[in-house]
Order: sequence, then C-alpha cells, then structure tokens
Amino acid sequence: MFLGLRDQPKTTGRPFQVKPKLRRLFEQGKRKIIGRLAPLIGGTEPKQEGRPEFNGPRPSYELSERIRAIPCGGIGAVHQMVRELGLPELIDSRLGILKRARPYQDSDHVLNIAYNLLCGGQVLDDIEIRRNDAAFLDVLGARAIPDPTTAGDFCRRFDSAAIGRLMGIVNDARLGVWQPPPAS
Repeated sequence: MFLGLRDQPKTTGRPFQVKPKLRRLFEQGKRKIIGRLAPLIGGTEPKQEGRPEFNGPRPSYELSERIRAIPCGGIGAVHQMVRELGLPELIDSRLGILKRARPYQDSDHVLNIAYNLLCGGQVLDDIEIRRNDAAFLDVLGARAIPDPTTAGDFCRRFDSAAIGRLMGIVNDARLGVWQPPPAS
C-alpha cells in the first residue's frame, strides 16, 4: 500500500487522527498478516522443498495525477513534529553558523542533512536524490533544498562550540516531545 501525498493545509491545529474507514482497512490488513503467519509460528506449515520463499509475481505500478508517493513516506509526519516543536525557529535563533541566510537558513541546512539520513541517505551526495523528488519537496513545502556541495560547505563551518550549541537546541526541543498533551 502506498501512502499518497495530497494537497493539504500546513497545520490543522488538531492531532493526527485516522478515519474509521482507514482504521478498518488497517485492522483488516493486520488480521490477514496474522492469519498468514500463524501456521509458520505454530510450526504446522509444511516446508517448501527446493523452492525459494521470495517467488512472487511481477510487480505492477500505477500512476495518478492526484496522488504521489515517496519512498520515505514517514518524513511528512517527522516534519510536522519538527515544526510543531518549533525546532526550525530554535535552530535559526541559536545556532549562528551563517552570517547571512541566502537563500537557506541554518535550520534548512541542519534539517536537510537530518532528513537525508532519515530517508536512507548515507552520504551528502544522496541529497541530490531528494532535490530531484517533487513529492519530497512538496511534503516539506520547499521550493528547493540545499545541494550536496552547499551541505558540505555548511558542515565545514561547524566547530566544537557549534556542535555543542546544536546539541543544546535539540535537547531543549526534545523536552517538548515528552510534555503531556494539553487537557481538552
């Protein structure tokens, strides 16, 4: 199942909720998986001699004008949490790496590198994959993200004091994650 990206408002002011129809679909899928795995867990399934387990049919792909998918679908939820915690504002106000932000802020650079890692990137050059993914840029609400060479230039400006400041910023933002939600 692909989770698509639709044009939605940036913030709704309420917690994420799953519609009852989707909840039923998720529960149905969960029951199917449990039923599929039950014989293997109980040891009653006969072994398939001489045949690999990974032998499924050829995959099919669909295109749609309204919905696009990204391979790192959870990045939208991560970005929403980052914004609700105010992490970009904290980074921009306290990190102080860039003298002038043109066109990117300190937070754009830090989040660009972090999101690259969360999406499976292993080196700064993997940022180029995300720069060319329109659905990824749309989920972030970005026209563009810093390219790999710009990210490398930003990293070279870090010294031990900047690393300490960034760790302090993240620790301060992390406190907001553990706060209990306001009573309704």
